[in-house]
Amino acid sequence: MNLYHLRYFVTLAHLEHYTKAAEILSITQPSLSHAISSLEKELGVKLFEKDGRNVALTKCGQAFLTDVEQSLEMLDSSVNKLKMTGLGEGRIDIGMLRNLSSIVPKFVKDFLDSNPNKDIHFHFHTSTGLTPDIIKGLKERQYDIAFCSMMDNEPLIEFTPISRQELVLIVPKGHPLEDRDSIGLHETLSYSQVIFSKQSSLRPVIDRLFEMCGGYPQSEYALEEDQAVAGLVSEGFGIAVVPRMPILDYMPVKTIEIVKPGWERTFYMATLKNVYQAPVVQNFKTFVAEHT
Repeated sequence: MNLYHLRYFVTLAHLEHYTKAAEILSITQPSLSHAISSLEKELGVKLFEKDGRNVALTKCGQAFLTDVEQSLEMLDSSVNKLKMTGLGEGRIDIGMLRNLSSIVPKFVKDFLDSNPNKDIHFHFHTSTGLTPDIIKGLKERQYDIAFCSMMDNEPLIEFTPISRQELVLIVPKGHPLEDRDSIGLHETLSYSQVIFSKQSSLRPVIDRLFEMCGGYPQSEYALEEDQAVAGLVSEGFGIAVVPRMPILDYMPVKTIEIVKPGWERTFYMATLKNVYQAPVVQNFKTFVAEHT
């Protein structure tokens, strides 16, 4: 079925006159007549019938017009979106860890500010899960770009460092360590702690730090997420080693610098290697890498 023939059909249906429709379409009247005849032959029904000097849609033609107009509108919309995408506009789907919600939006705002005349939209997918979940979504093309931790044995993923976050000790208000501003991790071993579960990428890191101290603290609670761990600490369920994050400033906990052993956690921008990326996605990826 010829796409031009469908557009000819819609124009003729609205003007109800072959000569006028041919003029609007910048084709000859015989060409228009041939196109409509070919369309009717292919469909096996009459789309128009004579009405004096004009033509009118048949019942089949009326039903066909509704569907054709909807289809052409959808097609034109999709074509326009792709053209705009080719010009560096369009939508970018972002997957990110929730504790990066104070970092990634800054990149987005600065990128939008640097492209004030372009129609660019971001759709954020803030994961309550862990980095493996986000990487899985990236591989399944749910996201164009992901912001998370690095994972080993991921040859299809390109990881670009974008931010660093240190580990700190947090204690609830009224705790014996509340008056400390810095501490060695070995000094925390005698206190009950809230730890990260084995599913968390931070668990093996913190375990190694305690191994360096020659011991491991008593623990009754293990959770996956940073903020959930901090929430239990704020309610007096123990102390915890967590990444330094903005939300700690608004929670009833004391943040204490860990001076020995020190450690920093690096966050990354993750993208798929060797796959086509729309210009707007590539532009944002380049922007983040240059402004890290």
